[in-house]
Amino acid sequence: MTSTKPELVVFPNPYPNRDYVVTHTNPEFTSVCPVTGLPDFGEITIVFVPDQLCVELKALKYYFLSFRNRGIFYEAVINEMLEDLASALDPRWLEVTGEFTARGGLHSNVVAKYTKGEESVPASDRITITKLEKAIQ
Repeated sequence: MTSTKPELVVFPNPYPNRDYVVTHTNPEFTSVCPVTGLPDFGEITIVFVPDQLCVELKALKYYFLSFRNRGIFYEAVINEMLEDLASALDPRWLEVTGEFTARGGLHSNVVAKYTKGEESVPASDRITITKLEKAIQ
């Protein structure tokens, strides 16, 4: 049976002994307001320092699309993403930011952060994690 959970595909970090920053931005994020049923639009930015794993971009794109028809508040979107990505990647540091377009004259930004060693890795059962065997260089 095929899983209905979004899949995040991860691969080995090609430079696990070096701290470096990875930034992925989705300027076309959409979800649905759970109160009005109207679409919400925003830009999602994921910034992280990988440890042993990195996330594959096609899977990340489809992960973002899994929110398209979901009724979900901004705060839940960003914190779910933080939990899912921290669970899949176990990064050294992770920040997820949502900059949502104005609605009713209000512009909303939500930021959630995780630092390895300062808190436990958030567990998520909302996603399926697939690990590739090697990094392609």
